[in-house]
Amino acid sequence: MLPEGADMPSLDEVRQRLDRLVGLAEGAHAGHARVRAGLAGVRDFLALAPGARDTLEELSTALFGQVLDEVELNLTHAVREILGQDRVVATRREVRNNRLQIRFEIHNQGHGDRVEDILSGQGGSVCNILSVGLRLIALSQLAPEGHRPFLVLDEQDCWIRPALVPKLMKLIAEIADRLGLQLLVISHHPIDLFADTARRILELRPDRQHGATLHRVK
Repeated sequence: MLPEGADMPSLDEVRQRLDRLVGLAEGAHAGHARVRAGLAGVRDFLALAPGARDTLEELSTALFGQVLDEVELNLTHAVREILGQDRVVATRREVRNNRLQIRFEIHNQGHGDRVEDILSGQGGSVCNILSVGLRLIALSQLAPEGHRPFLVLDEQDCWIRPALVPKLMKLIAEIADRLGLQLLVISHHPIDLFADTARRILELRPDRQHGATLHRVK
């Protein structure tokens, strides 16, 4: 129905309007088809996402597991070399919240493969050994151009029996030389325990007049 006073459109005008409406309809239909195709692709991706995530987790666990296997061997060697006992360092690995979590354990093979508490194992000496080992391993993995090959060990032998300190220091010195690391070791143990491994020994001595003074022993 035309407004009052409006002229009747010609047949050509009607055809032009129809052509415009057909063009708009075809464009809207094509846009709708593109949106549906994109939505289908998103749905396909979401359907694959859980499987892809699981596959990536398995791959990362397997790849990192190879590194952990070597870490276990090295730490087990350190514990056995220093303590002279049949203990094995093991790791429990699991993925939580898309992150690989690792828990270290000590297995005492001499007591039916009993799992020991690392913090209290051998009076804390096991914890000291693992702490030093993990620091050396972590430092060796850093990019040399952005980090100095230098490590400070502050009383890392505090729970080690004096008779075992030379073994600890010998192993640490060998690893440091192999990795090209420089170590600064601070200890309250007698100086003679470090005589065979340390390249330089400095002793801090109390002085009533001048306070503590530093003396080179070796």
